[in-house]
Amino acid sequence: MKKNAPPSAASSSRRISGQTWFLGASILAFLAVGWLMLFHDGRGNNNLAEAASRFKLEDIPFDGRQAFEYLKQLCAIGPRPSGSKGMETQQELLQKHFEKLGAKVEYQRFHGSHPETGAPVPMANLIVRWHPEAKKRILLCAHYDTLPLPLLDARNPQGIFVGANDNAGGVAILMQLAEEIPKNKYEYGIDFVLFDGEEFIFAPEQRHFLGSEHFARQYRDHPPAFHYRWGVLLDMVGAKDLKIYQERNGMFWKDTQPLVREIWKVAARLEVKEFIPRQKDAIEDDHIPLHEIGKISCIDIIDFNYPPWHTEGDTPDKCSPLSMAKVGWVVSEWLKGAK
Repeated sequence: MKKNAPPSAASSSRRISGQTWFLGASILAFLAVGWLMLFHDGRGNNNLAEAASRFKLEDIPFDGRQAFEYLKQLCAIGPRPSGSKGMETQQELLQKHFEKLGAKVEYQRFHGSHPETGAPVPMANLIVRWHPEAKKRILLCAHYDTLPLPLLDARNPQGIFVGANDNAGGVAILMQLAEEIPKNKYEYGIDFVLFDGEEFIFAPEQRHFLGSEHFARQYRDHPPAFHYRWGVLLDMVGAKDLKIYQERNGMFWKDTQPLVREIWKVAARLEVKEFIPRQKDAIEDDHIPLHEIGKISCIDIIDFNYPPWHTEGDTPDKCSPLSMAKVGWVVSEWLKGAK
């Protein structure tokens, strides 16, 4: 995943490149006044704390503690890059977990190429189906491979990367959500898809998103008997200081604008203030090939402001059960009323 340029043309990696705007003195003054009005009351008191929800774990019906335990369980496996023993161990764990809860689990197997040697690397998207007979479906997804090495670590870029927030957190929320799905009725069938090869890279410029591209091509070229009404990608959603803005691609594409607004509307109703109803970054992530290749109306729920990103510091202690509970709650409530 990367931040990128304005969402007029998607490329194949996760990055941001900033936009440069010329602001006149009057505009700067207006923004400064708006900032002060937003965060200070008439007595000069700072209200920044209001940007965070005041919930405790026990206030939220989505079990953030258990989701966090799943996160730690995945990280305890160690690195889980594509084609590794760690990935195989993770796949076995996840298959048992989802099948125990009544889902149908299948693997979409393919091969990627090692970006440095060119050797074939076995990869597999893990697909978890709930109510597989339904012809109208919702796609909830995350990537479950880890970066092979902590490439941005200033001290040890050849060290160990366990990917707690990027992206055991997204997978763990789906693991916990799986506990709820058999207990509820939904208008749609639901698929979880865990993408492999999202960042099987050894340098930032190498090709990302192998799994989501393969999935999108298969969906396009071999149309299934069902249709995805919506898609939601969960990536980097477990950080302690959680702030989830509306990703700019999702608000640029006309077909996904209603989905973004509806999920942030659910968050507002629940008073989960960490879902901030303003656009911020355009992120190149797995939702790009799903939308551009597969024509699936898919958005990205992501908090990219995470200093340990792609470093050895991306460990469970940087994540929060409370943050995971808030995200899981919003997604769960949206699913119940998805139209």
